[in-house]
Amino acid sequence: MIIELHLLQSFPVSNLNRDDIGQPKTVRFGGVTRARISSQSLKRAARELFTSHGLETGDIGRRTKQLPERAGILLAERGKCEVGRAQLVAQEALAAFGFGVTEDRGRSEYLLYVGPAAVEHLADYCEKHWDILEKALEKEEKRKADAKKASRTKVKPTQKELIEARKVFDSSRVADIALFGRMIADNQDFSVISASQVAHSISTHAVANEFDFYTAMDDMRPAEEPAADMMGTIDYNAACHYRYANLDTDRLLRNLFGEESVPPEELSAEDKALLVRSVRAWLRAFVHAVPRGKQNSMAAPTVPDVLLGVARTDGAWSLANAFLSPIGDVADLMDTSARRMAGYFDQIRDFYGDEELRGVHYGSLDPSGGLADRQPRGCQEAKGIDAFVEGLIGSAGL
Repeated sequence: MIIELHLLQSFPVSNLNRDDIGQPKTVRFGGVTRARISSQSLKRAARELFTSHGLETGDIGRRTKQLPERAGILLAERGKCEVGRAQLVAQEALAAFGFGVTEDRGRSEYLLYVGPAAVEHLADYCEKHWDILEKALEKEEKRKADAKKASRTKVKPTQKELIEARKVFDSSRVADIALFGRMIADNQDFSVISASQVAHSISTHAVANEFDFYTAMDDMRPAEEPAADMMGTIDYNAACHYRYANLDTDRLLRNLFGEESVPPEELSAEDKALLVRSVRAWLRAFVHAVPRGKQNSMAAPTVPDVLLGVARTDGAWSLANAFLSPIGDVADLMDTSARRMAGYFDQIRDFYGDEELRGVHYGSLDPSGGLADRQPRGCQEAKGIDAFVEGLIGSAGL
């Protein structure tokens, strides 16, 4: 089953997701410039909400370069040796698994997405193979002292080391890794195919980035010396966004419990509960996900006005092309966007068929006046977010 979310959300003055020069991100679409919020930014915002919407701390992974540091601290707490030496040994363990380690701070070369037990498993490996790792560390220290090479050479892990590494990088029953996947360049065996796809959100209309000129005064400046002691500009825009994401529940099931996992109806009560709360948390978190960029300056924590959810057995339809022709100056931008989105959804159904659809759910903050032509035909109207989410979960057979 595939669950899709189509959201319409308006943001007032904001700069939620900046580019490299501080301007709100944009994209050319349909011949005009649109406001854009990157999928990475939206996924980050959703991940930060997972524990507020049903997932437990133990269900959540971590993205970090600090595995050797944290494992070294744990080893020191166990009384193995002082923390600095223990961290060096942990660095050797990570290097033995075939991962690059930075020369300056002894961290992994890039962020590693790991489960909550990864630090403990790495510390266990270090204790189990302490003597071997100590010898490898002495060899590395000698290399640095001789300065014959600028950096260490990555090693290819043995089959035995790969078995141990799989414990450290085990992602089973880690909900956010199962949802968003994991790419590990040094060893594709540890990569996880994402169960969720998230689109960059785009405005339903053309935008032009603007800037706010600001000044600040020195509170202790004498009154006879009026002047601005600081000045600058902050870029912003305001837009109604179309947001889209989908979730493959079959892929989520395999990511959580293994490729040979059983159908949802045959799961144990504990595993079924984890699957359902992962789907529920994904739905609720994405509905509420708002990036944090410049929020202290502009305070734009809005919620979607229009929600369209689809449960289907196959395929996936982004409705972004409903806005390929940008909406112009209209009295009610949200209402026009909602009608455009619903109409385009029905056009696709009429042309390509809708046999794979198992449920279409619709919710709106303003269901009054012309509701029938603001929503797709044959949908279930939700009176609140709880009904919307639980209706989708039910349609997906969970």
